[in-house]
Amino acid sequence: MAPQRTASPAPLPRWEMSLYWLLSLGSHFYSFFELHKFSKEYEERIGREFELEGGFLIWGFKKDPTDFEWSFWSEWAKKSLLWSFLGHAVISRLSGLFAPRARVAVLTAYGLVAACHLLGIRGLAVVLLHMAVSFSVAQLRKPALCWASALMLLSTLHLDFLGELQVRGWYETEAEYYLLLFSVAVCSLRSISYSLDHCCRPLVVGRPSDFFWLTAYTFYHPLFYNGPIISFQDFSQHVSSYSQLGLLPLLRSAGRILAWWLLAETLVHLMYMHAIQNNETYLQILPPWALGGLALALVQFFYVKYLVLFGLPALLARLDGLEPPPLPRCVSTMYSFTGMWRYIYLPLGGSRKGRLRMALSTSLAFAFVCFWHGGHDYLRNWALMNWASVTVEMANYGSLWPQQHCLSPPMRRRAQAFLSAFSTAMLILSNLVFLGGNHVGKIFWKRVFIHGEAGAGFWDHFSMSQ
Repeated sequence: MAPQRTASPAPLPRWEMSLYWLLSLGSHFYSFFELHKFSKEYEERIGREFELEGGFLIWGFKKDPTDFEWSFWSEWAKKSLLWSFLGHAVISRLSGLFAPRARVAVLTAYGLVAACHLLGIRGLAVVLLHMAVSFSVAQLRKPALCWASALMLLSTLHLDFLGELQVRGWYETEAEYYLLLFSVAVCSLRSISYSLDHCCRPLVVGRPSDFFWLTAYTFYHPLFYNGPIISFQDFSQHVSSYSQLGLLPLLRSAGRILAWWLLAETLVHLMYMHAIQNNETYLQILPPWALGGLALALVQFFYVKYLVLFGLPALLARLDGLEPPPLPRCVSTMYSFTGMWRYIYLPLGGSRKGRLRMALSTSLAFAFVCFWHGGHDYLRNWALMNWASVTVEMANYGSLWPQQHCLSPPMRRRAQAFLSAFSTAMLILSNLVFLGGNHVGKIFWKRVFIHGEAGAGFWDHFSMSQ
């Protein structure tokens, strides 16, 4: 990763910073307004094509339901997950008060029962089978074998005939199968964490106890279905030490999650961004400002969505004394690929072992992320874009401005912001490929970077970089 900057950025005149904020916020809201106008203008046509739902949050507005993840988890939350999360919080509190020594066992039992209820006995058996295979391979204490086993198990999730068999034979709806698929995929990450921890730091407890801790880690209910991911070492060290979160921090965190949920629902009521993204004709005829608004709205919604999807489980984990990883950071405020991906880049060695090792480390990191998500062609392109950008950024860091000593500190800050704006723009483009596929990325590349449309977004990136 790039060297840490110890000095704070050079101060700029207050009027200049105010101008940057005005340009940034003004262009954001104006581009969103243009996208809203387009959405309302084509509402009837979009509704016929994508079956817009009757709005319930804002009177007189319909809702765009075409973001699969948001609709999927919203339905499961209303159906059962919110109630099972509430049950976990109650069980955790009661066991911490009356049976603190048995608290981990109680939470593990609750997680197993909840998983069995939602996934069925066969779905639970699949998770247990994956976990047992990972545990058995981990006993050999060979990291290469652990990785090979994890990749093999993950590859079974992408076998089409197996998926069809599970949907038809085990579940009544496809949503139930996808819940199993997501659960197994997330549990595979926990199995990798346990296996590598076991290889690098052999546990001193007996093997039955090892399996119990892996079971407790795997079936910890708040994080079972969708994350976020806490390492096995952090989980085993802190889950036993019950600590009560104060009422004020609890209410403050719950209030933030509610505000994020309201914002996400407001966005899909005011702007039909996901439906528009799924129709190439709309992408081609969008006015330039609305096109920029679509790009910003898609990445902003993705960010807000995961503030909710990770925020609630993270709050429950904090109630249990765990310290979940920081919540996602909005890509609009990111101005560095290395800063964006430092959590997978640093553990593989970063740039401390030479540029060749750096390139290999980043390629392996992005290859795994791509494979974990399914390995589709657009994901490969997304991974390649991020890998190339991280490599170029690291190779050129510190030498982008050979004559930077000739510039004053404020001018160096402006120059750095100017360059960072391009990194932010490419970050947003790579995210559009990830969210919409190759065709969306190609259209944005052609209209924005080749024809120069939606240039207002550059001011957003430049202003935020300041």
